[in-house]
Amino acid sequence: MPSDGAFMLVGDNGRVVEWSASAEEAFGWSRQEVVGRHIGELVREGDGAAGMAALRASAVGLAVRPVLTGSALVWEVHAADGIDCGWTPAVLQALAGCSPMIFHVLDRELRIVRTSGACGRERERPDALLGGVFPDAYDLAAPEEEDAVARRVLATGRPALDRIVRTRSPGGSGPRHYSVSYIRLEDARRDVMGLIVLALDVTDRMQAMQRLEILEAVRGSVGEHLDVIAVCEALIDAVVPAFCGIAVVEVIEDVVRGDTPPLAPVDGDVPLLRAAFRGVVSAHPVGGVSRLPDGTPFARVLADLRPRLVPVDHDSPWMSADPARAAAIEQSAVHSLIVAPLALRGQAMGVVSFYRHGTEERFEERDIALTADVCAHAALCLDNARRFTRERTIAATMKRRLLPQQPRATSAVDLARLHIPGPGGGGAWSDVIELAGARTALVLGDVAGRGVATATTMGQLRTVIQSLAALDLEPDEMMARLSDTAARLAAERAALPAGDSLHAEPLTAGCLIAVYDALEQRCTIVRAGLSDPYAVYPGGRAAVVAVPEGPVLAGSGHAPFPATTVELPEGSVLALGNEDLLAPSGQVRSLLTEAAADQSLDQVCDSIAYALRDRRETEKILLLARAKAFPADRVLVLPLPAESRAAPLARAATRRQLAAWDIGEEDAFTAELIVSELVGNAIRHGVPPLRLRLVLDRHLTCEVSDAAECAPHLKHARTIDEDGRGLFIIASLADAWGTRYNGDGKTVWAQRCPS
Repeated sequence: MPSDGAFMLVGDNGRVVEWSASAEEAFGWSRQEVVGRHIGELVREGDGAAGMAALRASAVGLAVRPVLTGSALVWEVHAADGIDCGWTPAVLQALAGCSPMIFHVLDRELRIVRTSGACGRERERPDALLGGVFPDAYDLAAPEEEDAVARRVLATGRPALDRIVRTRSPGGSGPRHYSVSYIRLEDARRDVMGLIVLALDVTDRMQAMQRLEILEAVRGSVGEHLDVIAVCEALIDAVVPAFCGIAVVEVIEDVVRGDTPPLAPVDGDVPLLRAAFRGVVSAHPVGGVSRLPDGTPFARVLADLRPRLVPVDHDSPWMSADPARAAAIEQSAVHSLIVAPLALRGQAMGVVSFYRHGTEERFEERDIALTADVCAHAALCLDNARRFTRERTIAATMKRRLLPQQPRATSAVDLARLHIPGPGGGGAWSDVIELAGARTALVLGDVAGRGVATATTMGQLRTVIQSLAALDLEPDEMMARLSDTAARLAAERAALPAGDSLHAEPLTAGCLIAVYDALEQRCTIVRAGLSDPYAVYPGGRAAVVAVPEGPVLAGSGHAPFPATTVELPEGSVLALGNEDLLAPSGQVRSLLTEAAADQSLDQVCDSIAYALRDRRETEKILLLARAKAFPADRVLVLPLPAESRAAPLARAATRRQLAAWDIGEEDAFTAELIVSELVGNAIRHGVPPLRLRLVLDRHLTCEVSDAAECAPHLKHARTIDEDGRGLFIIASLADAWGTRYNGDGKTVWAQRCPS
């Protein structure tokens, strides 16, 4: 409430906050009518009421004085008679004693004429500021800006409140921060007398906010990365220059590789890698590996895992123990140092050095707590990155062991593969499987996900395809059985305990299988989820090979996988890719069309790799195959009659052809026996027409075809049996044998490598 004799209290926004009983008697307004209204409405814009006229008439007889209520300033309006409106020393002394705010009165030239305290250079001598110009007397860091603000308040009368200003740092004592408010001071006739300036020292608050901002910056940026070096670089970016001018992060080398960090105390022989640096002069290059000398604060931190504020004295013994670092400290004009460990659960991962130099204020003991919090969070992020690196390394190692080496050319196709690993690895793979009869299976697959589980699943599916290929199944049947296997693996994953990380991670994979027959120059393709292949034909014509899309592996239902057979003449290039490599809007199609005709496939892969150098967000794999025609002089095709004389005819033709191919007598005899048994089996169990085909590649392949669809069965004949030993003999003599089916019947084949 207003004091005795006061009419009202007016806030610094000009609105009435209290209205006394004497004011009600003098002006005729009740408290409810006035409180909350602006004082300007009462003295300038009336409604003709008698009370308003009375207030106008008595305005010249009113006196106004400021009153501090805590940290808020209000204005008390009194009758002018008997009120001393000057700023007496007693009033100022009372204000200085009861308020944390520093109170100044400035004249119209911004000179300090009254003060309740001082700050800046002359904090202990308030009277030394009298007569000085306010911005200069306070030794502000930006005096021109504050001078302009103060003069704007003088000119407009609009107060400027709660401006945060900073003083300079004289003598290295550190800058101070103040919350400053400017209010224009007017006399009873509303003539401008000067300014009232209220200043509150908020240095501690600003420093606390700065520390909080630094910690929030570390928490917001350092945890975004799963790479050890990236975590260290993010830590440097968060603390420099917000907290210090120079910072160094050194990480134990085993941690960078993903290995388990050592327990403290750390042996002095453990190498540390300088992972990140920001500053003037570096003692060691970033990426360099060194050992911390004994008897230094850095070695001590890795021994007891406690941060410490270290005096920088060039005569200190620890400086002589590390000459390179001492020289860098001297060249950088460092005057303050905090060393803190990167540690978690008693395991040491590295050390962070925070330096302040030049005009920066020195570290204080309370800064140690901030560095401890910063490094504790960074250590947690570093451990996450280390674990991710370890898992990625294990997954990459497993994948390298499970994947085939770079595919080599076959008699049917020339080959090249482009593999661009993504972050964290992936489950993409390609395979080239030689089949009997100058045929080649091209396989491209992609298991969704990353890590060890994905690499393991990729290896399982690849092994299944290898086994199915050995059965000489058609591509669509091979894909259907592969999908069944993937569904069983997905069911096993779903049956894992709920706490297992794989339980909630579905198994999804795509695959494409293309079988190229060099004798027929045709390619049969089936796909599950991946994009259509792309073909570049002789003469430069290029087109998408449209293949009906089957469901992804381990998908729901048992939808069929329709196959497509296309002509692929000699010189054609077939491209199989995952992700969006072969999308119409990509560069790969145009590069294939331009380069495939006159460049080797390796050169084409190089060109594509250069074009995709900035696209490593996902794993990419591309398999290129250029079709080749099988040499006609390496093939014998002979129709056979469906009668007993077919076997002698087949043996004679085989003998002549193997002699022409310069096959040794022993191998020729074995081949004749295999052909004889194949033909005899076809005559006994098959259906005309019969055909013999010999193919000489790296292996000698003997094939007999007939129109029957019954499967041959290998059995062990008893001693007294007169037949039933044909396939057993073939299996004993051949390196491999099998049966494949087509629309016209079946083909039984056997392979043997000539010595």
